[in-house]
Amino acid sequence: MIVCLCHRVSDHAIVSEVRAGCASFDELQDTLRVATACGACADCALDTFERGRDSAHASACYAGRAGHDRAIVRMHASVA
Repeated sequence: MIVCLCHRVSDHAIVSEVRAGCASFDELQDTLRVATACGACADCALDTFERGRDSAHASACYAGRAGHDRAIVRMHASVA
């Protein structure tokens, strides 16, 4: 879905930037220029940014948890 018509920025582009390490909405605006022209997309762009950040955080937590579980399995295997 196109979020910013002025600069043709999609929700996928916003989420991709977040996953690539974009840490703030200001940084996102500098990179993609989203919500820097008419401003009509600002709320939607910010919501998309925050959802992407929450999703990336949840994925990182899950990946960390999976790594923790693998370490426990290896520890049990070495004890047995």
